[in-house]
Amino acid sequence: MKTLRLILGDQLSQSISSLKGHNPDTDIILMCEAWNEATYVKHHKKKIAFLFSAMRHFSEGLKNKGFNVEYTALDASDNAGSFSVEVKRMLSKYNFDQIVVTHPGEYRVLEELQSLEDELNIPVEIREDDRFLCTPSEFVSWAKDRKQLRMEYFYREMRKKYSVLMDDDAPAGGQWNYDAENRKPPKEGLDVPAPYIGTVDDITQEVISLVSKRFDTHFGDIEPFYFAVTRADALQVLDQFIAQRLPHFGDYQDAMIEGEPWMYHSHISFYLNCGLLLPLECVQAAETAYQQGKVPLNAVEGFIRQIIGWREYVRGIYWLKMPEYADQNFFEAQRPLPDFYWTANTKMNCVRQCVLETKKNAYAHHIQRLMVLGNFALLAGIDPKHVNEWFLIVYADAYEWVELPNVSGMILFADGGYLASKPYAAGGSYINKMSDYCKNCSYKVTEKNGPDACPFNYLYWDFLDRNREKLSGNHRIGMMYKTFERMGEDKQKTIRDDSQEFFSKVDNDILV
Repeated sequence: MKTLRLILGDQLSQSISSLKGHNPDTDIILMCEAWNEATYVKHHKKKIAFLFSAMRHFSEGLKNKGFNVEYTALDASDNAGSFSVEVKRMLSKYNFDQIVVTHPGEYRVLEELQSLEDELNIPVEIREDDRFLCTPSEFVSWAKDRKQLRMEYFYREMRKKYSVLMDDDAPAGGQWNYDAENRKPPKEGLDVPAPYIGTVDDITQEVISLVSKRFDTHFGDIEPFYFAVTRADALQVLDQFIAQRLPHFGDYQDAMIEGEPWMYHSHISFYLNCGLLLPLECVQAAETAYQQGKVPLNAVEGFIRQIIGWREYVRGIYWLKMPEYADQNFFEAQRPLPDFYWTANTKMNCVRQCVLETKKNAYAHHIQRLMVLGNFALLAGIDPKHVNEWFLIVYADAYEWVELPNVSGMILFADGGYLASKPYAAGGSYINKMSDYCKNCSYKVTEKNGPDACPFNYLYWDFLDRNREKLSGNHRIGMMYKTFERMGEDKQKTIRDDSQEFFSKVDNDILV
């Protein structure tokens, strides 16, 4: 049976399900740099360059192994602009009996693929994406009859399923979760290792030139370029993390230091999410390092939880709740995204640092995303659609399946608590504890009100005040409402007045 096998840009694994059963005598692999995929939101320049270079390298690897690959570069004269039209063009050139593709990562792409069968009158087989460790149907079964879907319980089931960090039926060390040990603030003298710096070969340089020319209006810096763009190099990133960063990852995974965007994090989400690395091999590499006594349990458990716990969990939520999940707006937030999310032109040093690093690297670690950039968006009541689009645009590891549940569920509480048990709102004291940003800020984190006060301080209480009707019954934050009541009417009015003055400046593009 002659088969057209479509490989999407985030499916760069030679073990991908769509390649299984491949017949080199009859089958053709189709890969294309689709204009509409690069522009349906205006992705960060570095993100586009990373994926196009990785795709080209992956295509060359397939050809070297004897696969018959048809690859359409973005600037090819016959580029049709979308993978659907590229499929049609291939069908006009060759007679295929079927199309095979692995299940896509985004709902809109799934809809497009599902429409091809009727439109083209040819069977389209959409295969399970077996790079993930929990299928959507398995997640549906786990979620059935549960009033709340808490990641911790899902994570424990995944640990058992794959026998990861287990002593027979018990968790290694006697605890499932060592998160309480993983919240150390930064300290003086931390020796953070340099991040992986990839080699810019001819293929990557050609892509950088292409993206610089064709996507010049997109956000972000394309150079310096340092991503791994092959599986071999992605494995080097993993090895470097295990050896150099994982031993301290647990302790300082929540810490933020000005001028240190990479900290002790793994930086492998880029490669996991496009297929150059596989989740179980990353988990097993970390577990082996623990078993060899090279890394402490709190570090390896925290890292593994991110992969087989959180990553699989948010994907399960996405496919369980789409497409309705994309429209969730529990707080009815309507404020536009402030311009400083693009320009970094703000006196709030924490926000400024995180935006600048995002612009440069197409990366920020999870606490920068959650407790600085996301926290401000939550407190300010920014429309979830604007926040989701921004996060999808600016990060090289962002695809809707992972971005949307993290933003709408974790960051903005836009689903009303389906994913998270409480809003992750915080004042300036949290940022001051977990970073050194406040010492170089125009505002004073120790002041609670007035023009010099850290805006996070009064915006936190204003957020609770504005959303009292929806949040006062939440047992995890009920104590904060009692604290707010004890402040008295004068203090409460000052909080409201400071917040309104701040929002007036934001809404009128006045520097804040």
